[in-house]
Formats: sequence, structure tokens, C-alpha cells
Amino acid sequence: QVQLEESGGGLVQPGGSLRLSCAASDSIFTIGAMGWYRQAPGKQRELVATITRGGMTNYADSVKGRFAISRDNAQDTVYLQMNSLKPEDTAVYYCNADVLRGGRWEGYWGQGTQVTVSS
Repeated sequence: QVQLEESGGGLVQPGGSLRLSCAASDSIFTIGAMGWYRQAPGKQRELVATITRGGMTNYADSVKGRFAISRDNAQDTVYLQMNSLKPEDTAVYYCNADVLRGGRWEGYWGQGTQVTVSS
């Protein structure tokens, strides 16, 4: 079983920055693409950013130029650097990872971390 442990959420003022981290603990399996999604109250979960094992990235238009995703393959950890935060970035942020088990890719989710942008 693979567990994703997130950290780094919190309360920040508009224009501020936060860095989220997500580590796949005790993983003996190959971790493929990793990413961050978010869900605001009353809205559907949406993609924020993804990164392949080789480092190719993809961002939602709403965060391009403000957020940066990166990863450490040796530590099976993914990061999300969030700059110039806006109130509309307020949401629960979830980590996602594709895990190769038994010859099949399976998707795993973290428990979520709250990010609140407010003055």
C-alpha cells in the first residue's frame, strides 16, 4: 500500500507564497506521474499541475506563471511552489501519484491540505 503524506498548507495573505510537499511513504513500487489537484467549497476537484517522472510539466491556465511543480525521484516527493497567491486559490489541495503495481498503473490520493488566501 502506498501512502501520500502532504504538508505545507496554511493561511496566507494575498500576494504571499506557500510551498506544498507530498511524499510517497514506504513505497517499494515505481512512482510515475505525480500532481496536485484542488477542490474549493461547492466546486469540483480540478487539476493544478502535474509532472512526469522525466520532469515534463503541465499547468492549469489559472496558475501558469505563479505556481511551479517539481519532484525528487530519489525521495518520491513532489512539491508545489505557489507564489502571488490569490483568494481564488483557496481550496483543499490534494496530491496524486500514479503507482505501478502488478503491471498496472494505479492512482493514489493524499488526504488533502487546506490552503486559505485571505487578508
